[in-house]
Amino acid sequence: MAKRGDITMAKTKGFILYEGVSELDNAPIVVIATMSTNNRKTGKMIQVWILRSDIDPIEAFKTKADYSICGNCPQRWALGGACYVNIGQAPLAIYRAYKRGSYTPFDPALHGDLLANRKIRLGAYGDPAAVPFEVLRDFAALGKGHTGYTHQYNHKNFDRRYLDLCMVSADTLAVAQRVKRDNARSFQVLATDAPIPTDAIECLSDSKGISCLDCGLCNGKSEAPSIYIRVHGTRKANFLNNKRV
Repeated sequence: MAKRGDITMAKTKGFILYEGVSELDNAPIVVIATMSTNNRKTGKMIQVWILRSDIDPIEAFKTKADYSICGNCPQRWALGGACYVNIGQAPLAIYRAYKRGSYTPFDPALHGDLLANRKIRLGAYGDPAAVPFEVLRDFAALGKGHTGYTHQYNHKNFDRRYLDLCMVSADTLAVAQRVKRDNARSFQVLATDAPIPTDAIECLSDSKGISCLDCGLCNGKSEAPSIYIRVHGTRKANFLNNKRV
């Protein structure tokens, strides 16, 4: 016989964690956690999506309104960048489901037990730093581990507490070195011919075939070294290696 929690999990597609303004530009955003995924690289982690709440992701990137959720990231589609997320697939589907009322507002007292043995991916699409820090800090604390990345290290509104929760996405060695001097960790994306950094380890998904679920090193501040990965995805030719976060 299935347990009550199992039934709840089966019926739960996801939760609304936040509806409000972006920390980056005060435009309206929504933060949604989905409970299942087919992403082989991450494994079966809870996925957190950060979207404009007033327009769909396609319209957002076409009008550059995706700044509200992606901020200074040079890999935005709106800038011709190499973001590997196919905006017309999962982000669009989740936005449409949100507009249909498919997601329940998250209540830790009612739903927190669903996270107890789960790991969480902060920012399956969108930058965690667009969200008030306490929202994602408290949500991540309910799980048994998390991963997260931010491109907002140099954004004027960047909440530096995110250095404890997320890796700093670094598109150049210079950025990675600044992050290191700040006693924080970076996730470095390297061009195909870029030299391998001596103070970082290769993403274990690429080097060992280990999923993010089983690895968990990309969790912000820890004793682990920074991490690098070769640029990948269908848009890797657009990689802007001369851009800064």
